[in-house]
Amino acid sequence: MDSAKVQQILVESLNLEELHVKGEGSHYEVVAVDACFEGMSRVKKQQLIYAPLMEHIQRNDVHALTIKAYTPEEWARDKKLMSL
Repeated sequence: MDSAKVQQILVESLNLEELHVKGEGSHYEVVAVDACFEGMSRVKKQQLIYAPLMEHIQRNDVHALTIKAYTPEEWARDKKLMSL
């Protein structure tokens, strides 16, 4: 499984404003941006991203998944901080 496949699964399952997936082998990092994350706990955000990938996690196609989920406002702020 490659990062493009992980991205495709998430795009087809979730209607997110922005999605970035990188990684290789069975280790991936997901950055998801959407207003739906407003008011959600970190655990709930992760559960939302994990759900469409659960079959692949159980088969060990995806072994490690790092998730960063942001609202558009949080993402705009963090992007500015990262560019400093």
